[in-house]
Amino acid sequence: MSRVVVIGAGQAAASLVAKLRTEGFDGQITVVGDEPVAPYQRPPLSKAYLLGEMGLDRLLLRKDEFYAEHGIDLRLSTSATAIDRAAREVALSDGSRLAYDHLALCTGSTPRRLPAAIGGALAGVYTVRTLADVDAMAPEFAEGRRLLIVGGGYIGLEAAAVAAKKGLKVTLIEMAPRILQRVASPQTSDYFRALHRAHGVDIREGVGLERLTGEGRVAAARLGDGSEIAVDFVIVGVGITPNAALAEAAGLTIDNGIWTDTHCRTSDPVIWAAGDCASCEHEGARIRLESVGNAIDMGEAVARNIMGQDQAYVPRPWFWSDQYDCKLQIAGLNTGYDAVHVKLGEESGHAVHWYYRGDRLVAVDAMNAGRDYMVGKRLIEAGKSPAPAVMCDPATDLKALLKA
Repeated sequence: MSRVVVIGAGQAAASLVAKLRTEGFDGQITVVGDEPVAPYQRPPLSKAYLLGEMGLDRLLLRKDEFYAEHGIDLRLSTSATAIDRAAREVALSDGSRLAYDHLALCTGSTPRRLPAAIGGALAGVYTVRTLADVDAMAPEFAEGRRLLIVGGGYIGLEAAAVAAKKGLKVTLIEMAPRILQRVASPQTSDYFRALHRAHGVDIREGVGLERLTGEGRVAAARLGDGSEIAVDFVIVGVGITPNAALAEAAGLTIDNGIWTDTHCRTSDPVIWAAGDCASCEHEGARIRLESVGNAIDMGEAVARNIMGQDQAYVPRPWFWSDQYDCKLQIAGLNTGYDAVHVKLGEESGHAVHWYYRGDRLVAVDAMNAGRDYMVGKRLIEAGKSPAPAVMCDPATDLKALLKA
């Protein structure tokens, strides 16, 4: 009987094992996860869950009985400590060993933390990644308290939105000249800067953190511009690092995470990787997509290829972010864009930013514009690029563009 072992118990792992069973795999499946709960959704952690609008039962990707009913051995509060590729075994933190015929690494990523030398180890300094992280910080979200957010990416902005809605006094600092600089156009940065300032968030761009101070617990922050602000707690959102140490120690190729080929196979033919930890090839470049969509698609691709279907994985990047009453939906990768064309709708908060590289449509940021997003996503996947003037004209029948 064939044995599949999956290391990591997040979205990629859950998608992989479910797809294995639906594709007819009848061998042994074991999932090893270091958290005490079954696989759950991460995006709602910093939004609906933190706001108290979603409980743990809705956060879980599958009910507990799913795993037993489908013969999936779910080992929680357990981590993998080593991979013995010659013996095809994985050593676990409880001292046991698991034999495998196929091994899938869905080890995810870890948020970057502030160095202890500048106060990163003080109590009251948090990152947002796991259920435990959010449960630990939830009691801090009381009206009138002072929150400092370090980092103006999507995690930081989502946390700022939740805090502002709960009546906290929020300051967000971003070392780069503008928020979202690494991932979005100046137009998208402008949109979200205005949105947050309208909700009372103090956004300071081009300002880094010099250090956090306090006696055991954070009490103040000294910023790079010489100013000092009093704080009650801090959330750090300065990016993530792929969890590739286990793979690297086993001698697998590492390249911006765990290297995978076009079929999600690592440099070992019976070891696969999916999700945040894995890098893949896309349009001649090696990329790593930090998104739910990629975790699902890549995990399912691994399952199909374990079943011998020999299907190449083609990344179809899509992302989303919820902030206040704005739903941002993103399709494509804007890497290398040279023009952004803006479409404004009549409804409040409706805006669409079309990214072009030359004459080619490569990405879209859609704010409260679900129809534009869906059409844009399908156009990008089909390699179709209508003229910018057509895309920005409110009179354009978007669906008709898909048939052209």
